[in-house]
Amino acid sequence: MACEDPNHSLHFVKGIDPVQALRVLRVEPGSIQPCVLPDEKPDPYTSLPSAAFAGNAENAATLLAGRIGEWTFVYDDLGYTFDGTADALSDEGRTAVTTVYTINGHASLHYAVDGEELEEVIIDDMSLEERLPDMPAELATAFEAAGIADWDDLEPGEVDSLIGMRAACALAGAVFTLDEIRRIPLLMAQRNSGDRVPSRA
Repeated sequence: MACEDPNHSLHFVKGIDPVQALRVLRVEPGSIQPCVLPDEKPDPYTSLPSAAFAGNAENAATLLAGRIGEWTFVYDDLGYTFDGTADALSDEGRTAVTTVYTINGHASLHYAVDGEELEEVIIDDMSLEERLPDMPAELATAFEAAGIADWDDLEPGEVDSLIGMRAACALAGAVFTLDEIRRIPLLMAQRNSGDRVPSRA
């Protein structure tokens, strides 16, 4: 899905459909359209969603959205929709999680309910053994399902930066192959870097 050396984010929200989620994320007006992911990327520096977007605008992120059960996911191939996103998506009593992985290897996860961030997890310097007991129960369960036992196999100073993405997927029950994702009705849209997602007032 991602390009080589990605700087991307992934969002899940329960209770709204993909079009509503994309609108919360301030996509370009009129850019929402159905998406069929191509079989392969044209080069290592293009994501699959971006490859699917005809007339891809320069410096615009491509957002891919779909629904899995009660949860809507949005994948942002350039990570433009990160700051304040979980708060905005979770407004009006919803639950949302946002996770980001940067080109520099920094990673974090934000969990919000009813417009309020309840948990921020900085993956880079996280001690799961210390953090899990104080996390909301469903988030702690998601981290456990994401494979925290594997952390015992890491070298000193090494970080499993992708555990945030895996935990977000586990929270939403979204454990699918790329071929299975292709069979879900998908939407895509574009978003400029300067458009901030408004957090709840």
